[in-house]
Amino acid sequence: MTAAPTQLHPGDLVDDRYRVVDLLGAGGFSETYLATDERDGSRVALKAPNPAILGDAQTFERFRREMAISRKLDHPHIQRSLDRGENRSFPYMVLEYVEGESLRRHLAGRLPLPADQAVGYARQLASALAHAHRLGVAHRDLKPENVLVTADGQLKLTDFGIALLAGARRVTWRWLNNAVGTPDYMAPEQIQGKRGDERTDVYALGIMLYEMLAGRVPFSGDSPLAVMAQAVNVTPEPLHRVNPAVPPPLEAVVHKAIRKEPGERYSSMEQMLHDLDHLDDLDLGQFVLGPERTGRRLPSDRTIVLFGVAVGVGFILLIVIAVLITILLEHR
Repeated sequence: MTAAPTQLHPGDLVDDRYRVVDLLGAGGFSETYLATDERDGSRVALKAPNPAILGDAQTFERFRREMAISRKLDHPHIQRSLDRGENRSFPYMVLEYVEGESLRRHLAGRLPLPADQAVGYARQLASALAHAHRLGVAHRDLKPENVLVTADGQLKLTDFGIALLAGARRVTWRWLNNAVGTPDYMAPEQIQGKRGDERTDVYALGIMLYEMLAGRVPFSGDSPLAVMAQAVNVTPEPLHRVNPAVPPPLEAVVHKAIRKEPGERYSSMEQMLHDLDHLDDLDLGQFVLGPERTGRRLPSDRTIVLFGVAVGVGFILLIVIAVLITILLEHR
C-alpha cells in the first residue's frame, strides 16, 4: 500500500517504491526515516513535514523551499538530495542516507578537542558553507545537531529547513516560535529579529569552533533568554584563558568570526576558510586578541558594573542639586 501523509511506520511502502525501515529522528518541523529503495535496494533517508503542521500553507512553502535548496547543493560535506522531481502522494524529500551520528553526540565526552582536529572539522564545514553561499544559500541554523559524522570522520551538513535563498521572498513561519532550538549558536542579529546572511553562518561556525576548543560554548544561563541576552551584550571570554593550549592564530580566527557586529566578522566563509588553511602565515596585527596578548587590559564585568553604578549615582546627585538650587532661588 501507499502510506498516507501521516507519521510513517516500519514496513510502510511509500509511493510503491520506498520501504520504511525505522524512524531516524523527529523534531518540531519534520520527521526523518530510514528507508530502502525497492528498485535497487539502496538505503535512503525520507524527510517529511511533521504531521501536526502539515496543513499550514506557510510550512508547506518552507518545505518546498528546502527541497529546492537541497537540489541546488552538491558538495561532499553536505547531505545530498536524491530527488528527481517525481510525483509524490504527499510532501517528502529523498536524501542520501548518512551512516553515522550527530556531531553533538560525537563530541560528548571528547571535549575539548586537540586544535588540529577542531580545525579539521571546521574546515569541512567552512568548505560546505562556502559552496552553499556561492549558490545564494545561507544555512542560518548551523549547530552540532545539524551535522552528521561518519565512522571515518567525514562531516555532512544537514537540515536546510530555515535556510535563506537569495532573491526569495520572506516566509513568515508562525510555527517557528513554538519550536526554537538551542540559542547557543544564534548570531546577535538573529536574536534581534533580522533575517541574517552568510555572516550569520560565519558566527555560528565560530561558536562551534570555540566550543570544540574550550569544551563549552561562550555563553550560558538558566534560560534561553539569558543566553541570548549574553550573546547580544557580553564579550566572550578569550579562548586562551579557557584553554591555554589554543594557538594564538587560531584564537584570532575564532574571535573574529564571533564578533557581535556582522560587519566586523569575516565577510565571507571563503575568507574564514582561507585563514583556517593558513594559520601559520597569519599576521596577528590584523586581529584584536585578548588583553593578555595585546597588552591592553579590558575592563572586567565587575568594573563595568561599578562604573555604571557610579554614573547612575552621579546623575541622581546632579538632579538633586538642580532641584535644591531651584528651591533656593524661588525662596530668595
